Amino acid sequence: MNKVIKHRLDVWKEEPLYWNLMSGIDKRLYESTISKSLIDIIKIRVSQINKCAFCVDYHTQDALKNGETARRIFALSAWQESPLFTDTERAVLEVVEEITFIFNHGVSDGAYEKLKSFFTEKEIADIIIGICHMNFLNRVGISTKTTAI
Repeated sequence: MNKVIKHRLDVWKEEPLYWNLMSGIDKRLYESTISKSLIDIIKIRVSQINKCAFCVDYHTQDALKNGETARRIFALSAWQESPLFTDTERAVLEVVEEITFIFNHGVSDGAYEKLKSFFTEKEIADIIIGICHMNFLNRVGISTKTTAI
């Protein structure tokens, strides 16, 4: 990202090992069999829910560079009603919301079973890690007031 980033605390600068570890998770996720498009959708939707403006901006730009359409990104917050998402994407987006709002009721058996109809157990593990990873990064970004100026 070619933007000046402002923080009240740059945790990555204070302890670069944390960034190396987080980058390693991201790198591993992109090496998985989960499509880049689906990873981008996960990152954007998690960031929308958490209201992490920096991450929404950053990952939307990535998604557009990776070939995602603006129309689908605009519709992402209304994925349940939108005809623009596949059943596979809907299954993932349901789990995105259940994990991000984990305090409500965890991940339901129904949502997990839907994932199983589209993905292997290893892929489900990758999806869960990807969702949790993005939630972690959102929490760091929001708590440190990370903004791009």
